[in-house]
Amino acid sequence: MAEEIDTEIAVIGAGVIGMACALRLAAEGREVVILDPAEPGMGASYGNAGTIADYAVQPVGTPEVLKNLPSLLFDRNSPLAIRQAALPALAPWLLRFARQSLPGAAAANARAIAALVASANAEWQELATEIGGAGILQHRGCLYLYETRKAFAAAERDMTHRRSLGIAVELIDPSTLAAMEPGLPGVEGGAAFFPKATFLADPGQMMRRLAARLQAVGVRHIAQRVDRLTRTPGGVRLGTAQTSIRARTVILAAGAHSRRLAAQAGDRVPLDTERGYHVEWDMPAPRLTRPSCPTTRGFYLCPMAGRLRVAGTVELGGLTAPPSPHRVARLIEGARAIFPDLGAPSRDWMGFRPSIPDSLPVISASRAGSDVIHAYGHGHIGLTLAPITARIVADITAGRQTGIDLAPYAVTRF
Repeated sequence: MAEEIDTEIAVIGAGVIGMACALRLAAEGREVVILDPAEPGMGASYGNAGTIADYAVQPVGTPEVLKNLPSLLFDRNSPLAIRQAALPALAPWLLRFARQSLPGAAAANARAIAALVASANAEWQELATEIGGAGILQHRGCLYLYETRKAFAAAERDMTHRRSLGIAVELIDPSTLAAMEPGLPGVEGGAAFFPKATFLADPGQMMRRLAARLQAVGVRHIAQRVDRLTRTPGGVRLGTAQTSIRARTVILAAGAHSRRLAAQAGDRVPLDTERGYHVEWDMPAPRLTRPSCPTTRGFYLCPMAGRLRVAGTVELGGLTAPPSPHRVARLIEGARAIFPDLGAPSRDWMGFRPSIPDSLPVISASRAGSDVIHAYGHGHIGLTLAPITARIVADITAGRQTGIDLAPYAVTRF
């Protein structure tokens, strides 16, 4: 007979979004369980570039991307690529993506992202302090690298736009860049420096601190996959292979796995999957002091505790296909273009990002009521937005005003 559990709140998904939501709700005195078959925080929440990217206000879809979309998608070496076998299933998503890449939509999406990320650094400082992870946060900023003078000159327009959205950024010349990062090879162009950006020296360690804090405050982790979500007069019923859970409120924070359960709640969401990769080289000290993105190559060089992580690129390809050796090889090749003496990598990884065509997350009550609350679709900025999303979800759960216009993130926008 299946175990029966009654709880006030059930959070589906133990990535950084789900865990941050669970912790915020528990701090408000709520009874919370969290359900996820995997180890908490060890998916995309662990494998990312570690940046609290309050500067990342541009949506993935822009007029420039739209202009180059065919070549980007079908070039195996592109930073944005597609698995050919996934194309039929992705066609509706790609049509929405194309519409959201038009000038008016892209500008509106950038404004909405900027509003959401504005408090990211402050909220992460508060969360990290609460869970004993303040020492993992590094306050050294982040760099975009421009390898040619032409690319550096073209960056001025982008950075002017970011400044108009409240982002602090300085364009620096090659000599200033060399003084900041002497371990990087020289570039002809220069760099954009985001001085207020922070990053995690060890995302996995921060996730473990967060999971430990949840356990300490009494949030139970049920290591099972939720297969069924049903609304009933007595609450929302969740089913796994072993357990039946009845909750007053369900927070759906299962990342790239959320679409099926959202549909069971009555909400059709254009969620699909970006497959992100990283490659790591163990070393006593990384060769740079802050995350640095060679902009034409589409990845980050990430200094982390005891290793250099090279993370990035976008591959649209669903949840079931195996990792692409070609994408891993491209990251290795790109890293060696910058650091030619790198040997064999110590490890590589692939994980799933939940991607919405307009690059805006879904943070809202279900169409049918706030007994189901959506919290997923954060794309490249899930780590950045975790504590902000948790605050919004707690406000929705309590029926409070959030202090932010939630219309751009509502499930009803689709």
